[in-house]
Amino acid sequence: MKLGARILKTGIAIVLALFIAQVLELPSPVFAGIAAIFAVQPTIYRSYLSVIEQVQGNIIGAIIAVVFVLMLGNNFFIIGLAAILLITLNLKLKLENTISLSLVTLIAIMETPGDNFIEFAFIRFSAIMIGVMAAFIVNLIFLPPKYESKLYQKNAGLTEEITKWIRMNIRHASEHQLLKADIEKMREGIIKLEHLYMMYKEERSYFKKNTLGKSRKLVIYRQMITTTKKSLDTLKRLHRYENEIQHMPESFQEAIQHQLDCLINHHEQVMLKYIGKIKPDATVTEGQDCLNKKGLFELFLSHQKEIDDTNNQVLYHMMQIVSVIMEYGERVEHLDTLITSFHSYHKNDQPVVIESPTED
Repeated sequence: MKLGARILKTGIAIVLALFIAQVLELPSPVFAGIAAIFAVQPTIYRSYLSVIEQVQGNIIGAIIAVVFVLMLGNNFFIIGLAAILLITLNLKLKLENTISLSLVTLIAIMETPGDNFIEFAFIRFSAIMIGVMAAFIVNLIFLPPKYESKLYQKNAGLTEEITKWIRMNIRHASEHQLLKADIEKMREGIIKLEHLYMMYKEERSYFKKNTLGKSRKLVIYRQMITTTKKSLDTLKRLHRYENEIQHMPESFQEAIQHQLDCLINHHEQVMLKYIGKIKPDATVTEGQDCLNKKGLFELFLSHQKEIDDTNNQVLYHMMQIVSVIMEYGERVEHLDTLITSFHSYHKNDQPVVIESPTED
């Protein structure tokens, strides 16, 4: 089992929060540790937003707690009423993410009123804010996430898995039920890929000169994901209409196989080009020869005349396969253009570091 970056950051944040609370001799350092748990975020930018929201939410919670105790006491029914009001206010102010910690603040302050209640409330509130700030410091300094590396590796791994299945499927070597289960896993992989993209998008460039490069990379990664999705769509169609393909003339099946082999090779080479393993100006000869969309469509039309009217359903399905292959080819071509353009304008930009980063 891997210890992810977020797990380690949470542990470090708790230790730091408890240490600071102990150094300041706060009577309830445990609340600082609890606050640190809630405040750890996957990105530095989200951590920054979280601090702002948590400060607002906890101030509201502290004010409501003090007002209710001073006016109505701390009966458990009163605490429940105060919690309802706090949740409602947070929702109205669009501070949904702060509700949990705000409630902790509320209960921590209302639980034990005494002669020095205002001082007690301030100490509890301070302990919780120490935990929030400790989490932000840890997220800023320790184990900064490398979402670009994760995004590329996840995309490359998923692409490799999909293209492997396409190669086997067009040669009728894949096991139907096993492929069906793997398609579902790959669909879930696309969802995780989208999530990683959002994490990478939220990372901020702290130097103006990096802003344009980051913007171009976002476009490339968006197109990478779109191309991976289209390759998965191609696999789904091949899997769904596997039997219908076998009813087509042998020459048509061979043409589809050749077209997909070349297209997959082109896709793989484009991915390698992005990380600098292939020269930016290299010509993908085999891929370029195969990306003749007009020729593939004309081949389909020529075979259409050879099939009886009774097999119109098969023709309809083959039209879908030809269409998705052509779309897949267009996505790969566009990705190739974007990557070539990126390398021409950002020659000094370092390629993605290929490593095994710690999972967040």
